Amino acid sequence: MTQSDSSNYILQARSDKFHWEGTGQLSIKTFMNGRAFYKTSRGYFSVEEGRYLLVNDGPYTITIEEDRQVESFCIFFKKGFAEDIYRALGDSPDQLITDPFKGCGPIEFFEKTYDITPSIARQIQLTQRFHTYPKDNWCEEQYHIVMENLLTSHFHHLKRTESIHAVKHSTREEIYRRITIAHEYIRAYYHHALTLDDIAMVACLSQNHLIRTYSQLYGRTPHRHISELRIEKAKRLLKDPDLSITAITFELGFQNPVSFSKMFKQFVGCSPTLYRKKVILEKN
Repeated sequence: MTQSDSSNYILQARSDKFHWEGTGQLSIKTFMNGRAFYKTSRGYFSVEEGRYLLVNDGPYTITIEEDRQVESFCIFFKKGFAEDIYRALGDSPDQLITDPFKGCGPIEFFEKTYDITPSIARQIQLTQRFHTYPKDNWCEEQYHIVMENLLTSHFHHLKRTESIHAVKHSTREEIYRRITIAHEYIRAYYHHALTLDDIAMVACLSQNHLIRTYSQLYGRTPHRHISELRIEKAKRLLKDPDLSITAITFELGFQNPVSFSKMFKQFVGCSPTLYRKKVILEKN
């Protein structure tokens, strides 16, 4: 697809079971009432409510397997659109006046999930509310504003790469991308029996390099992050009295209830059973 035959557009749908694979434009993916799994050339991603996935141009797959209808709202950007706005934000007024239509090199965003900030949420809500109206200048302006927000976030993450110990800027960026791959893989599959070797292989880093740089960027080791995500989900599941402790154990990827109970008590300070009783008492 060339720049001339691509366009900015919105895709909105509902589904509880869905699978698609193909090649798409630069886009952001948001979901409500459930989550979706993506696989790209960069890694594996789980996208749930409150976060968005930014995907660069290229092939990817999406899978939804939920018990209820998941609402998706995705914004696609035409080829060259991000580069035009990147130049408008980065070049001086003199440069923009001298050559207003000068192109710039391709931008590769950090392919990862991001928190939906208040500004992004506001723009998504506006675009979602009015995208079915006839296309006009106002609609086109919204794509510009959303992209400006995405680029502002991109600049922030580029700055984060400066804390990585490497001489070349390109090396720092690549290490950051690989650590991001590990981070997203953990977020997508923390409820599976992940090993350090699995995560290192996905990120194409040695185990020691992974642990050191992951801790530097995220303030915790991969193992600690997996444990925190499991405990967070365990607390949500324990609020459902119909779910047995055994069922929760296996859903979180533990081998047996004893292992689950031991880790839960280590992080929370009480057993899963006692925590459930406290939640029920507070609710009543």
